[in-house]
Amino acid sequence: MKNHAAIVVGLVGVLFFLSLSLFTVDQRQAALVFQLGEVVSIKKDPGLYFKLPLIQNIRYFETRILTMDPADPERFITSEKKNVLVDYYVKWRINDVEKFYVSFSGDERRAENRLSQTVNDGMRAEFGKRTVHDVVSGKRDDVMEALRKSADIDSKRFGVEVMDVRIKRVDLPAEVSESVYRRMEAERKRVANELRSTGSAEAEKIRADADKQREVIIAEAYRDAQRTKGEGDGRASAIYSEAFGKNPEFYAFYRSMEAYKQSFSSKNDVMVLQPNSEFFRYMKSPRGGGK
Repeated sequence: MKNHAAIVVGLVGVLFFLSLSLFTVDQRQAALVFQLGEVVSIKKDPGLYFKLPLIQNIRYFETRILTMDPADPERFITSEKKNVLVDYYVKWRINDVEKFYVSFSGDERRAENRLSQTVNDGMRAEFGKRTVHDVVSGKRDDVMEALRKSADIDSKRFGVEVMDVRIKRVDLPAEVSESVYRRMEAERKRVANELRSTGSAEAEKIRADADKQREVIIAEAYRDAQRTKGEGDGRASAIYSEAFGKNPEFYAFYRSMEAYKQSFSSKNDVMVLQPNSEFFRYMKSPRGGGK
């Protein structure tokens, strides 16, 4: 029993020793091995490692890409002396763990503060030599690439690599935006009024031209109608004359019949004539010879 107890105690001691001596490094991390406060080893590759218990201690650092995204936009001045508010973010990572620890004692917040100062200085320099149009759309990509390079050069001294600097939005300050908006509104209203005036003038011109064309068309149509009517009447008269000239007696009879029809078309018609009137010529005799 005593031997068994000794074995168990020995195994527990070995396991305890191993727990103090072994450590692992994740693929997303790097580790510094300290011995009495001094860095004695750097572990960058993932795996299982050994350390001296109670003498050495381990500190882990994130090696994945981190994001620095300021809560509020920063104010900068362009070459036109105009204030702009810039909202941006920075992608960075630790590429030299020992330099990072020496520079910032391993504090990511201090590293971001330093990185923010570096990027702000670069933006102030870049915006100071460019116009609003350049930083908004014209040369925005060039500005971001220049900022990334300058920030990366400065940050490498502290064991940090700047992967990317991105400008999310560039706005004018509220007081400037309001005046710009009012000016744009006034300009749009001026253009709208000018277009309305031009449209009204063109509309009046088109209406006047249409009225003129309508009058001309009506006059020409009336002229052509009168001419056609006159030609028709002339041809009708010629036909009548030719037809009735062949038999004058029949023509006189036909005209009398038309006169009778028109005179006695209604029962209420009244006509006062002498019995021997020429009007009753063909009523007395079909040949019209009687009086």
